[in-house]
Amino acid sequence: MRKAPPDIQPVQDDRDDASLFRAAIGADRGKVRALPEAAPPPAAPKPKPAAKMARRDEEAAREEFRHMLVSALEAGDAMSYRREEITPRVLKKLARGEYAAQEELDLHGLPAHAAEALLREFLRDCRAHGLGCVRIVHGKGRNSEERLPVLKNLVDRVLRQRADVLAFHSPPTAQGGTGAVLVLLEKR
Repeated sequence: MRKAPPDIQPVQDDRDDASLFRAAIGADRGKVRALPEAAPPPAAPKPKPAAKMARRDEEAAREEFRHMLVSALEAGDAMSYRREEITPRVLKKLARGEYAAQEELDLHGLPAHAAEALLREFLRDCRAHGLGCVRIVHGKGRNSEERLPVLKNLVDRVLRQRADVLAFHSPPTAQGGTGAVLVLLEKR
């Protein structure tokens, strides 16, 4: 037979639960400790900034190097250039004025920055309209302050840099001579 468990009587304490709790953990009613603030979640790592200055410097250096490769043209010098895939025969025909200019741009007398912007826009429009040969009048540059033809050298530099320019050459005197250039453009 089993014995009945002894009667367990709870201990009577006149204190309420809150005071018992404070007594057990030692909390003082006047001093309430604030929980430490939770640290904000770590921010996502920021992407490394692009090296814009280094890129600009490199582009400027390349541009300057391109200028050094082509020596400056004098007022009476003929302009001449052809891409490797263009035969010398085509360049000779261009020099003799055997290609008819489909459009013409007259830059002479303009400031260099305006002339360059106009030239780039003109070439873009000519290409968009499928023109094959154009004439650009840059002038001979005899009145230039730098004693070198500014616009002639600017046109030479811009044309050499463009992928859509196949060849160019100063035309015969009757078509502008060394004050103009005939340009063969790649068809669209």
